[in-house]
Amino acid sequence: MNLLVFLTDDHGRWASSAYGNREVHTPVMRWLAGTGVRFDTACTPSPVCSPARASFWTGRIPSRHGVHDYLTEPTDRPDHEGIAGQSHLGVFLQEAGYRTGMIGKWHAGPYARPMPGFDTWFTSLRGTNASFASQSFVDGDEQVEAFGHQETFLTDRALRFLREDPADERPFFLFVGYTNPHTPHAGEPAPLEHHYREAAFADIPREGARACHGHARVAPFDPDEPDRRKQLASYYAAVENIDQQMLRLVAELENLRLLDDTLIVYTSDHGHMNGHHGLHTKGNATLPPNFLDESIHVPLLLRPPGGLEKARVVPQPVDHCDLFATLLDYGAADVDAITGRQGSPGRSFRPLVSDPAHLWRDIQFCEYGPNRMARSATAKLIRRFPHPFGPAYGDEFYDLAGDPRETTNRIDDPTFAEVIGSLDQALAAHFEQYETPRASGCLPEALARRHNHADLWRTVAGSDDHRQ
Repeated sequence: MNLLVFLTDDHGRWASSAYGNREVHTPVMRWLAGTGVRFDTACTPSPVCSPARASFWTGRIPSRHGVHDYLTEPTDRPDHEGIAGQSHLGVFLQEAGYRTGMIGKWHAGPYARPMPGFDTWFTSLRGTNASFASQSFVDGDEQVEAFGHQETFLTDRALRFLREDPADERPFFLFVGYTNPHTPHAGEPAPLEHHYREAAFADIPREGARACHGHARVAPFDPDEPDRRKQLASYYAAVENIDQQMLRLVAELENLRLLDDTLIVYTSDHGHMNGHHGLHTKGNATLPPNFLDESIHVPLLLRPPGGLEKARVVPQPVDHCDLFATLLDYGAADVDAITGRQGSPGRSFRPLVSDPAHLWRDIQFCEYGPNRMARSATAKLIRRFPHPFGPAYGDEFYDLAGDPRETTNRIDDPTFAEVIGSLDQALAAHFEQYETPRASGCLPEALARRHNHADLWRTVAGSDDHRQ
């Protein structure tokens, strides 16, 4: 069985017609949902790029792989090596007999040279924020230059991966990581941007920032303000652009008669807010970092080889650690042995593809530096742990059943004492089992390693508005 995984950047679950958006045109995503499985409560292990990607690749939570904030690109990262030296999905699938390709955004450590575990390595030296520009790519041990839209070159290289070496009978694992629709929300193909300038953006709530979510690191995001409308048009254009690039690869699978032998997955590293709660970007949109649903929920669409006769919707919470285990499962690797060695909480959700009623967990965990979240279907608890590098912040609790927009912090409300206690126990048990002291986001050893010029836990409100 072949494995094709698309993992994009900053794509909020809400911004896809597969999840009910009435304006974004995403027929391939709708096709994946309509012939496969749509996961309605898929989450990121961390609402910022590098920790989330590191969890996808290693199956580990950030407090085990040790990446807690975005890593500066391309080469001026202070002293953090990301997951260099750690075993990851590419290694495990290669050992299981797969031809492996990593094409696109890595952002989990050094990337100017190929990482072990990949037969093909192709990424941009511009890193995260490339759009329509002159660009340098790393293709194995070579550097190549190009001008234009980055996603076009990534798709071209992915097509080449599919076509090359037809005598190689190994199944393939192909990872395609588009940087779209990450900021700067500009530089998308002109016809798409022009189309969405007329959008009403009716699926974005009009609401202001609330004090309970902390200090907003940028000006309030009003979807009706002209400059913000331009950004939104580009964001929507980026999502459709991704969908069009996916179509090129799916069509090639058909051409090569591989479609019925290929598992296809679409997801994003974390969510995104474009006016939701009056905010812009993700977990680091606020100080302290937020775990709002729009930041932590990601699209996750899975189409098994040949598709399903009837589409399925899975309501249970899953995350990138589970996706790690699931890809190992479909790749015929020893899932239990690998997740055990990795210290991973990930479980294969392959049984949910067959039976959405399969017994599963009901609590999702998330973290960002010294901040941790436990979320059930009806409640969300956020604990903020003290550390020596910056200011301390208060804890939060939201009654999702009565307050789904998370407008009121009820942490001190005795009505919810029992629920808070239950989530506290689950949170403590989860991290006690899966974190390691050297990498724990609640201990100075991990937080002292600089990820970028101003790790979020070192930032004082009002002093910095830079986000990756």
